[in-house]
Amino acid sequence: MAESKQSAEATVSDVQKKIRAAFEAFDYESNNTVDVREIGTIIYSLGCFPTQADLHDLIAEVEEDQTGYIHLDSFLPVMSKVLLEHKFPPIPEDLLLQAFEVLDKEKKGYLEPEELTKYMTQEGELFTQEEMDEMLTALADHEKNVVYYKDLINQLTIDPDM
Repeated sequence: MAESKQSAEATVSDVQKKIRAAFEAFDYESNNTVDVREIGTIIYSLGCFPTQADLHDLIAEVEEDQTGYIHLDSFLPVMSKVLLEHKFPPIPEDLLLQAFEVLDKEKKGYLEPEELTKYMTQEGELFTQEEMDEMLTALADHEKNVVYYKDLINQLTIDPDM
């Protein structure tokens, strides 16, 4: 029994180290606070993919009195619980591929940036044009001006064994 308790404590400690490291990467003033706008990126970097509604709920739970900042002391226990309970798992790779294949009606293996922008700014959880511009800068093949979605899926998915 003592061994399993130690193992559980070690797991919690490891999880909290990961959360601290991700949080501190955005704590530019080293004061244990981050801008609320960074929280989504921090959560995604930890392998969690909440919906926008879930993300807003989580932010509402941890934000300090509508100040626009989140303190590590508020974020750490909430995010630890999220990670330990495996909330907001990533979408499996095969489902992402199926989704892209539905959009790629001609089975080309890629989408035009304009097509992807249309889908991502007009369907489902909407991205802003600024978010799309950033995404396309990072993901598009700039020589051919297309987005190869199999490469994109490899970047979007996380190896569960890591």
